[in-house]
Amino acid sequence: MTFRLFDSPEREPSQFVGFAGNPIERLSEKRSDDGAAQALGDAEARVMLMREGRLWLRVDGEFAGAWLRPAHAQAFGAKLEHAVLLGWHDGKPRLAAPAGADEPPPGVKAIDYRSIYAQGLLDRGDLGALAQGAALLAWHGSHRFCGRCGTKTEMRAGGYKRVCPNCKAEHFPRTDPVAIMLAVSRDRCLLGRSPHFAPGMYSSLAGFIEPGETIENAVRRETFEEAGIRLGRVAYHASQPWPFPYSLMIGCFGEALNEDIVADQSELEDVRWFSRTETLDILAGRSKEGVFAPPPMAIAHHLIKAWAEAGG
Repeated sequence: MTFRLFDSPEREPSQFVGFAGNPIERLSEKRSDDGAAQALGDAEARVMLMREGRLWLRVDGEFAGAWLRPAHAQAFGAKLEHAVLLGWHDGKPRLAAPAGADEPPPGVKAIDYRSIYAQGLLDRGDLGALAQGAALLAWHGSHRFCGRCGTKTEMRAGGYKRVCPNCKAEHFPRTDPVAIMLAVSRDRCLLGRSPHFAPGMYSSLAGFIEPGETIENAVRRETFEEAGIRLGRVAYHASQPWPFPYSLMIGCFGEALNEDIVADQSELEDVRWFSRTETLDILAGRSKEGVFAPPPMAIAHHLIKAWAEAGG
């Protein structure tokens, strides 16, 4: 018998999505409580600065790009005492820190994460590092006080833990799992559009996975709640870090058991079935109705594309 459990394409599907190309070695077993401070003292250390959903990008001079020397970051007013240690790349420390000022200095632009992602302003590796740093800093910003006793907590483990000095409770960074799914029949797939989408864009459905729920059951529940479609088999396809603020998109296909749509109008503006031919036209940018899919870096795009190109 051929052992097929780990048979897969040359590249995992998750490697094609945005925010997933992080090359940083986390070396979690080597994180000390003062790991971030020690790393900032390394001459080869580099820092990303972020504030309120925007990354500060150096647009001129020797150090153009997302990474700054700690001295430059400090000169820009960065809150390096709140820096988190992302890990090491080519043996050199990489960190993220909150930008101190509301607006960046001359020669630096503050650009929101979605625009950086959509416009391809960073390479795959730096975009992945952005997702890691943005998620960590967002978690620290919203978990400064102990959930047990209300005391202000202190950062430990280079930014991967907060400890309450009063009750000694330990708090760890969280990741919110989100199911994103494409319901399919033999020759049709289900796409919907949210009111906040750009005109003409349709995408796969999505929703948060709830406590005590499997990925598969979340896929079935969300699809039924949003579109009235019941699913049978569910298959995992790929995942995508999503720093808004600290989610993990878990992409799946679901086998549709019925085709009569009952849309949740409070969530979705429209839900429709699209044939494989229509879907291929959408992906190719030749939809007669002007319908288009999410951009190629989005996991929804890859779910739609993988199904459409798979054939019958």
